[in-house]
Amino acid sequence: MLELGGGQTAAANDDLIKDIAEADFMAAVVDASMTTPVIVDFWAPWCGPCKTLGPMLEDAVRAAGGAVKMVKLNVDEAQMIAGQLRIQSIPTVYAFWQGQPVDGFQGAVPQSEIKAFVDRVVEAGGGAADNGLDDALDAADEMLEQGAATDAAQTYAAILGEDPANARAYAGMVSAHLALGDLDQAEAILNGAPAEISTAPELEAAHAKLVLARQAADAGPVAELTAAVEADPGDHQARYDLAQALYSAGEAEAAVDHLLEIFRRDRTWNDEAAKTQLFVIFDSLKPSDPVVLNGRRKLSSLIFA
Repeated sequence: MLELGGGQTAAANDDLIKDIAEADFMAAVVDASMTTPVIVDFWAPWCGPCKTLGPMLEDAVRAAGGAVKMVKLNVDEAQMIAGQLRIQSIPTVYAFWQGQPVDGFQGAVPQSEIKAFVDRVVEAGGGAADNGLDDALDAADEMLEQGAATDAAQTYAAILGEDPANARAYAGMVSAHLALGDLDQAEAILNGAPAEISTAPELEAAHAKLVLARQAADAGPVAELTAAVEADPGDHQARYDLAQALYSAGEAEAAVDHLLEIFRRDRTWNDEAAKTQLFVIFDSLKPSDPVVLNGRRKLSSLIFA
C-alpha cells in the first residue's frame, strides 16, 4: 500500500489502517462500521496538507488501541463517493458509525484537535473507559429486562449518587420510568441530565425511546392502516402511520421495512420523515440488535446506490 505521498507506509500490514478503492467502500466502511467506528481519510497525491494530516491521524487511530479503524481513499479514484458525500476540498475526514457519517472535519488541523476528534469517535462507538460501576449497571439493566422497573430505578439512582454524570445510569432511569408508564417523569429526568452528557449516545437513545413512547399513544389501528397501504401502496402517510403502529405493537422489523419502502419510493417525502423516523428507531434499540444492523445496512445501500 502507498503512503499519502506515494511512498511505503509502516501501516501496510496494519489491520487498523488501510488504503481502499471506491469499490471497497461499502464493505470496508459501511459494513465494517456496524461494529467498530471507521474513520475515512479522503486525500489525493497532489495534496500537500494531506501528507501532513495523514500520519498524525494514523498515530491517533493506533493510540486508540483498536477502538476505531481508519481507511484512506484517493478522491481522484473515487469521484462517485466523493460526490455523494459532497466533498469539495481535501483533506476531508469523516467518521462512520453503524453505516452513517457521525463526525468529520476539513483541512489540516493540530494534533490536539485530531486526538479530540478520535476520542469523540471512540466514545460514539461505545469505547469509553470503564468507570468501575459497570457491574452495578449490568445488574440494573438485567432488572429492567426482567420487568423489575422499580428496583432498576432505585439501582440507577444509587449509581448516580456515586457518579452524578453517568450517562448510562441516566438513560437507565429514563427507561425504567418509561417501563412504569410515567412518561412525564422520564422526560423530566432526561431534561435534568448534566449538560456535559446531554449529547451522549445513551441519552440520545433514551430520548428516542421517549419519542416513540409518545407516538405510541397516538398510533392508529394496524389492521385499518394495513388495508389502506394495500389499497394504495403510494400513500406514504398511511405507510408512515402503519410503521408507527407496528413499532408500538412490538413489530420493529416490520416498521423499519415500511419506512425503508417510503425512503426507496421518495426519500424527500415530508422533509425526509421516513429517514428521520428510522434513525429514531435505530437510536432506541441496542446497536447490536439485528433490526438495527440490517436496517442501517439497507438504508446505507439505498443512500449510496
